[in-house]
Amino acid sequence: MQVILITVLVLGAIGVVGAALLYVVAKKFHTHEDPRIGEVESLLPGANCGACGRSGCHDFATACVAADSLESLVCPGAGDAAMKRIAALLGLEASVATPQIAVVKCGGSCEMRPRRVRYDGIRLCSAENAVGAGESMCGYGCLGCGDCVSACRFDAIHIDEATGLPVVDESKCTGCGACADACPRKVIMIRSKGPRGMRVWVACSSRDKGAYTMKVCKAGCIGCRKCAGVCSHDAITVNGNLAVIDPEKCKLCRKCEAVCPTGAIRTSNFPVRKSDCSV
Repeated sequence: MQVILITVLVLGAIGVVGAALLYVVAKKFHTHEDPRIGEVESLLPGANCGACGRSGCHDFATACVAADSLESLVCPGAGDAAMKRIAALLGLEASVATPQIAVVKCGGSCEMRPRRVRYDGIRLCSAENAVGAGESMCGYGCLGCGDCVSACRFDAIHIDEATGLPVVDESKCTGCGACADACPRKVIMIRSKGPRGMRVWVACSSRDKGAYTMKVCKAGCIGCRKCAGVCSHDAITVNGNLAVIDPEKCKLCRKCEAVCPTGAIRTSNFPVRKSDCSV
């Protein structure tokens, strides 16, 4: 009984001394934090995605409070409305960023890009890419394992079971770039949403010659240059057998889409044309 009592007293004394030391250390090294940092952080999504160029939401909030201008400080995940509230809180002028969105540069669905082999390894795009060209013969297309899905903090991208390709939910995507960084083949790019959400892009990443591209994927860009030939705004260049559309120069005329022989050029959010309607 005496041993137990001594043990309790010793442990209690150690606890008291430890608490006292912690109190002294906390007082000595205490740093005052501007309460506005917490208020700014509460207006952020809390995803810590790094799209703002900072290490996380707290770091971004700290930078906002310390800044004299918000010109170079923009949180894509928060949106313009939140940035305006942050600006009002800090007495600064809000910085309005061009809305960004993730775009998939691959149209190689299961139907268009037949599988030639079976992959039985770890279901990660990074792992599958490391050991070869994947289940199809295209060494540039989407692998469909969903690394981009796992990387997204906003539940804005999912793999379509029918096509095997990622689909971006425009209502949720913030253009943070996490999915693009996670893709080992850089199939996903971040670009401007475009006026009223309308945009034109090439849904292909292959740089193989046209004949081989058609052999492995019926929806790939074959570098025929027909799109560049009809573009009146110098918005399309063809490098390494792959057409690229400059969103800053594109006037959304859709002439390129009409002449693309493989349907590699895709559009989004355009009104339905009469010629597209079935009679």
